[in-house]
Amino acid sequence: MSAGSGRGRRRMGGLNEINVTPLIDVMLVLLVIFMVTAPLLTTGVQVDLPKVKSAPMQMDEAKMLVIITADEHVYLGKDEITDAVDDKLKTNARLQEDKELYVQADENVKYGAVLRVMAAARGAGVEKLGMLTDPMVVK
Repeated sequence: MSAGSGRGRRRMGGLNEINVTPLIDVMLVLLVIFMVTAPLLTTGVQVDLPKVKSAPMQMDEAKMLVIITADEHVYLGKDEITDAVDDKLKTNARLQEDKELYVQADENVKYGAVLRVMAAARGAGVEKLGMLTDPMVVK
């Protein structure tokens, strides 16, 4: 027998394979967590938009959004500004810089409530005012 051919000796060295089972387990747990929490992360106030025949508008997610609910509560993003619409729009630094605002009103809100918010936006210096609707599929 030669010195290098010892049967009882094991080769010393690193593992050639990585055990990926724990990595897959962690990935599946994270996937389940994200699937459960993603629907909970929707932001904004729920309103029923009017349905009209129009092409979908490309809106940048970073633009300012005023939401008017059916009971005429007004929100600037997530913050309710019903009692001080004029003041909140005039003092909002981002709105003063962008000069652009989108209005998302519930289809059951009174026309006068929408006009009051639009007038307040114009008074705050908004130059571009967009109205959001729920586009119907035209066949």
